[in-house]
Amino acid sequence: MMRHTIVMLTGICLATGILAVAAADTQEKGSRTWAAPRAADEHRNPLQHQPDTWAGGTKVFLQRCAACHASDGTGTSRGPNLMTGRVQQQSDGALFWKISSGNTRGGMPSFSFLPAAQRWQLVSHLRTAARQ
Repeated sequence: MMRHTIVMLTGICLATGILAVAAADTQEKGSRTWAAPRAADEHRNPLQHQPDTWAGGTKVFLQRCAACHASDGTGTSRGPNLMTGRVQQQSDGALFWKISSGNTRGGMPSFSFLPAAQRWQLVSHLRTAARQ
């Protein structure tokens, strides 16, 4: 009887743990937020004070990003508007991390294959485009 109770309690605890993990996973999948790790905020754009870098970023954006985010970054049915305050309030490091890492659950591919300088140019482009 005691052994049966212990086995049953163990099973209940295990099932509760599995349900909690599944609920957290479902919540994350259904969530509209996609947060970069806090450490990403510490990274500064090394091209930030080079005004000509946005032109290179514009070229890369049109080649790699416009299909989903539109040529002006205002979004399509495939990708969100990158000109919103929600996006623009993120640090350069967070945007760089998102461009580099991607978000397969949300449909954003990783662009880690691009040289770091091009990914930083994309960040510069996003900042400049939002001000225009």
